[in-house]
Parts: sequence; structure tokens; C-alpha cells
Amino acid sequence: MPSRGMIAGVLLAAGASRRFGSPKLLQPLAGGTPMALASAHALMGGTDRLIAVIRPEDKALARLFADHDVPMLPCPEASQGMGRSIACGVRASAEADAWIIALADMPFIQKGTIYGVADLLRDGAVLAAPLYAGRPGHPVGFSRFLGSPLCKLEGDEGARGIVAQHLDGLRLYPCSDPGVHWDIDTPEDLASCESLGMR
Repeated sequence: MPSRGMIAGVLLAAGASRRFGSPKLLQPLAGGTPMALASAHALMGGTDRLIAVIRPEDKALARLFADHDVPMLPCPEASQGMGRSIACGVRASAEADAWIIALADMPFIQKGTIYGVADLLRDGAVLAAPLYAGRPGHPVGFSRFLGSPLCKLEGDEGARGIVAQHLDGLRLYPCSDPGVHWDIDTPEDLASCESLGMR
């Protein structure tokens, strides 16, 4: 892929927050920024275009994104699983040369980490992901070569199957960013992250 290739960021923000007990994506972090907005800003900073995929009925999140100029896409099939949300976002950005798919409940990923993943994609990687403490993390980047299978995803496993089928093409970006492993499912998860000084 040429260095000028357009990379789209797909932010998955269509979860139901069942384990958190309240709308976790609206939960303010220690600095006051709502979780979903922190995740969106990081992804916007490291990609050329952002699409935040939300549930059509999530009016509060839609208002938050609209108030902060975050492009969003209601996905009518979001309740059928993460795969549908990914497919929805990739189809809506079909002109992209690659996609970085991020989870809105991982708000501590640093913008520089996303730049690193994007650079690997621009350098021709089929798959790209950050590497911290010996383990790959999020977000994961997918080249245009994988656009068709991404558009056909369904179910709640997301793109794990695609990653597993193309591990020989995975390139890793070593980073010092523990946020690539921290997803927030419960209030305790959030408290643990913030106790470690993550913002």
C-alpha cells in the first residue's frame, strides 16, 4: 500500500454495558472525559477518517458524539453481535485502503500507539497490532485485502476468526502502552486502571 493510503478508524460503540450496570461509555474518566469520547479522540488522531458504530436506540451516546463532532453510524443489526457492527463500519468506509478497528471501552490506548499500527498498515502489513509486555493488544489493523471477509462478519466473536486465519501476515508494533490490554467491563476495571495512573 502506498504511504498516502487512507486508513479508516472503526470505533465499536454498540455494546449494551450489561456487566457495568450503567451506560459505561458515558462514564467520565478521572479527567472528566466520557469513556467513549476518549476512545474516539485517540482513534481520530491516528487515522484519516472515523466512524463510531452505535446502537440506533442509544440516544444519549448519539448526543455526546454529535456535540463533539464525532462521525457516527447507527447499526440496525448491532444487537446481533460485534461482527455485525464491524461489517457495518467497514461497508460504510469501503473506499479505505485499510481499517483500524477499536473498542470504545478501551479508552486508555495512546494516540501514538494507533499511529504505530497505522504506519505498519501503510508499509504493507496485512494485519497489524500493538505489542505490550509480550502480548498483542488492541486496536487491530486490517488491510484492504481483508475488506471482503470483514464485511461478511456476524456473531459476537468480532474479527478473531479472520485474525486467526492470517496470523502469518500479522506485524506487531512494540509499544510501552498498557492501555492496549485494558478493556473496561465493570466499575472495578475502571477503578483499577485509574489507580495505576492511566488517564
